[in-house]
Amino acid sequence: MTTLSLGENIPTRFAESTFRANPYPVYTVLRRCAPVMQMEAAFGGHPWLVTRYEDVVSALKDPRFSSDPRDMGLQNRRMNAWWMPRVFGILQNSMITNNDPAHQRLRSLVHLAFTPKRIEQISGRVEQITHELLDQAGRKNRIDLIRDFALPLPLTVISDMMGVPQAERAGFNRAVAPFLESLAGSPLKILAQYPNANRLMSFFERMIALRRAEPQDDLLTALVQAEQAGDRLSEDELLSMIFLLLLAGHETTVNLIGNGTLALLEYPEQFQRLHDDPDLIERAIEELLRYANPVEHGNPRFLTEDVTLHGVTLPKHSHVLLMIASANRDETVFEHADRLDLARQPNRHLSFGLGAHYCLGAPLARLEGKIAIQALVQRFPNLKLTIPAGQVPWRTAIAVRGVKALPVQMN
Repeated sequence: MTTLSLGENIPTRFAESTFRANPYPVYTVLRRCAPVMQMEAAFGGHPWLVTRYEDVVSALKDPRFSSDPRDMGLQNRRMNAWWMPRVFGILQNSMITNNDPAHQRLRSLVHLAFTPKRIEQISGRVEQITHELLDQAGRKNRIDLIRDFALPLPLTVISDMMGVPQAERAGFNRAVAPFLESLAGSPLKILAQYPNANRLMSFFERMIALRRAEPQDDLLTALVQAEQAGDRLSEDELLSMIFLLLLAGHETTVNLIGNGTLALLEYPEQFQRLHDDPDLIERAIEELLRYANPVEHGNPRFLTEDVTLHGVTLPKHSHVLLMIASANRDETVFEHADRLDLARQPNRHLSFGLGAHYCLGAPLARLEGKIAIQALVQRFPNLKLTIPAGQVPWRTAIAVRGVKALPVQMN
C-alpha cells in the first residue's frame, strides 16, 4: 500500500477506493501547500510527486528529468542482470525508457510505420467495430460498459492494425487483456503475468518472421520494413515497440471511454449538449481527456543531478512522478477546473504528455474516443448508470486512472 501524508491534515492511501474515486481534493491541497512532496511507495522507494501544471510542463521538457531508469543508479542494474528474463529486459528497454539520441532514433523509425495517414485509414473500421459492439449492447440493454465496449474496441482495432489472424484472435485477446492490466499495477502483478508475457513474445516473434517472409498491408509489416539511412529496428526493438504500441493503443482509449462516459453521466446537461450538437465532439474529447484523466501520472522520471523546486532539493537519482491528473485540474491554468465544460477553449491539457516523449498513441486514442463516445451519445440518449456514481469501482493502480466496471442501462 502506498501512503501519502501532509502533516496531520490529509492522511490518505493512494490505493484506497475513496482516494481513487476522487483524488482531486487532495491534489488541490498539495498544489497549494506542498507542490513537491516525497511519498512512501509500496515495494520500497520514495518517489517525489510534482503536482502543479507549470512544474509538470517544465519537468517534461527538462533533460535532467530522465526517462531512463538506469539513471537511478546501481539499484536498477538488476534489470540487465544475466538472470533477468528476456521479456522483462525488452519491456524495460523501450522507446519511452530511452533518452535522446536513442529515443529519437527509435521514434523516427516507428513514425515511418505508425503514421497519421495509417491511423486515419482505419477510421471506417473503428466505426464498424463501434456500432457492432453497440448493437450487441442495445440488445442486452444492461451491460458493463468497460467489459462489453471500452475494452474490446481498442483491442480489436490494434489486432486489426497488427494483422493478427482471425483464427488466433481469441487466444491473443485472452493473453493481452490481463497483461495490459498488469502493466498499470504493482510489481507482483507484473511478475504474475510472466507466462502470458512469454507467450505473447513468442507469438510476436513468429509474426515478425512471417511478415519478413510474406509482407502484408499492416502495421507489423510496416515496422519490420521501416528503414532510415540504412538503419532498421532490431528483433528486440521490434518486440519492445509492439508491446509499447499495444499499451499506447489500448490503455488510454479504455480509460477515456470509461471515465469520459461516467463524467457525461454525472453532468447530464453536458451529455445533452453533446447529443444536441454533434459538431462539439472534437472539443468534447479534449475536455474529457482533461477532466476525466485517463492517466494519473506520466512515465516515471529519474534525476541526473540535484534539482531544486519551490525550495525543496530533490537529490540526484531521485524517482519523480509528474502528476498529470493534478496538473489538468490546476485552477491557475483552467478556469473552473473542477467543472466539466465540453466547449472549453483553449484546453492545454497534458493527458498525452509534452515534448519529446509525447504519447505515440495519442492520434489513435483520440480517433477511437471520438467515434466511440459520439456513437454512444447519439444512439443511446437515455443512457444511465444502474448504480450510484459513488459506487462505481476504480482500479487501484496509480499510473493510470480508470474505472474497473461501469454498469449502465442503454435505453
